[in-house]
Amino acid sequence: MIAGFPMYDRPELQAANDHLWHLVREALGFGPRHLSRDLDLFDLWQSPDLILAQTCSLPFRLFLKDKVQVLGSADYGLSDCPAGYYNSVLVARADDPRPLKQLFQARVIRNQSHSQSGFAALVEAAEQTRAPLHVSAESGGHVHSARMVAQGAADLAALDALSWRFIQRYDGFAPSLRVVSHTSPTPSLPFVTSLKQDSARIYAALDSAISALNPDKKNTLSLYGLIPHKAADYLALPIPDEISAN
Repeated sequence: MIAGFPMYDRPELQAANDHLWHLVREALGFGPRHLSRDLDLFDLWQSPDLILAQTCSLPFRLFLKDKVQVLGSADYGLSDCPAGYYNSVLVARADDPRPLKQLFQARVIRNQSHSQSGFAALVEAAEQTRAPLHVSAESGGHVHSARMVAQGAADLAALDALSWRFIQRYDGFAPSLRVVSHTSPTPSLPFVTSLKQDSARIYAALDSAISALNPDKKNTLSLYGLIPHKAADYLALPIPDEISAN
């Protein structure tokens, strides 16, 4: 049996994520004692022994839709987003005054080609702006993308709004970035379980665990509730042609 919360598990959050899993395990009455942190993401997501994890909605649509069950999505209390939704912030250097349309044609960094918030949202925003999009490099993660922009190695990045909240909280380079724009909200990252699990039971345990978090832990994780989004809510989202070809 395995479980993991890999999407928002930076070192400053690991103790709170461990506590959340302890509460889930207590509510379930079974499960591994510890979260898995050393597995490849796709090995974690696709394991038949998976009890609980969180994935990104684009990998779910592209690769996982027939391999996991969607439980729901988190309410992160994000501004301008309904409960259970998130969006991306497009960031540039604070001393770079160029408008978004010009920045799309500069050195754009994506975190991964199969990221909803770090790439799909970026492609859709460029299409809405009717600007050519020039992706110059791939960083491997939201914090890396933000740091590359702050250090002058890139000019524009898309960061999911919760990652941006944590970057502002924990990373000293955050003040050297400015928010240029926000993308449209989509259902936030889905919690999933394997096909062989009782999804209703896992959902109830996760819902109970989130409710049982004390206010400090809720604020640490920015985790305030569980919204029962279904697989169809994610599958309805478009997949840009640029991503389909990857």
